[in-house]
Amino acid sequence: MAGCSAGALVGACYLTRQLDELESWALSLNKRKILSYLDLHLGRGGLLSGNRIVTEIRRFLGSRRIEDLRIPFVAVATDLVTGHEIWLRQGDLADAVHASLALPGLLPPTEIESRLLADGALVDPLPVAACRALGADMVIAINLNTDIIGKSRRAATTVRTAFGFDPLTLTQGITNISNAALPTGLTRGIFQQEGDRPSLFGVMSTSLSIMQDRLTRSRLAGDPPDVHITPRVGHIGLLEFDRAKEAIREGEDAVERKRIELADALQAMSMGAGKSWE
Repeated sequence: MAGCSAGALVGACYLTRQLDELESWALSLNKRKILSYLDLHLGRGGLLSGNRIVTEIRRFLGSRRIEDLRIPFVAVATDLVTGHEIWLRQGDLADAVHASLALPGLLPPTEIESRLLADGALVDPLPVAACRALGADMVIAINLNTDIIGKSRRAATTVRTAFGFDPLTLTQGITNISNAALPTGLTRGIFQQEGDRPSLFGVMSTSLSIMQDRLTRSRLAGDPPDVHITPRVGHIGLLEFDRAKEAIREGEDAVERKRIELADALQAMSMGAGKSWE
């Protein structure tokens, strides 16, 4: 199993049998609870310190090590110094997932073995090659970037579309939680557009979405998966985790749309390898 960003977290929870706990947590999120995780801390390489998010990752994954998992696992990250794609295949599982989902501009990069690492989606949003390198007979890819371009275009002029929150509500929520007033000019520049001009966060979100879409298309052209599952979640904002129920349902529906293709691929693999699949 290989994943980057959210895919690394879901994959790690699957291998540690924590998916039910992850789903329960996601379904419990509301805007107030999401705001409690947004520990604004400028100056460390991201808008947030990320400490509260790391605490949640550690709660799910504990102190497990990647090499002790029941099947091979890779968390994909990006080396910010060399630009190289880094496959984290050993060491602390929670640290690897943390590095893989450190979204540039939002969360600060993390250091592992003297490498400064950030979100793997910068280099490989859909790590099919990693699965093949691990020896997979058949690769099933879950691609979240198939319908983001329309959303990204709207995000350039609509902050709520990119972020999932009204900017005034967001900044007020952070102020209430931290009990400290944030500079009005700073928060407006980060989260709120001026006329037709997007905010800092709108530009960042739009740019990353376009980059991930183009990278994914390029990677798939050279190394397509055996089964390509494409949930339609582009209409859900970057941090709209309070819409988890909707996202989970769309994921289930996306698999159902590929049920026949999955069955055919499994059958072909079983005949070719002399195996029986269930």
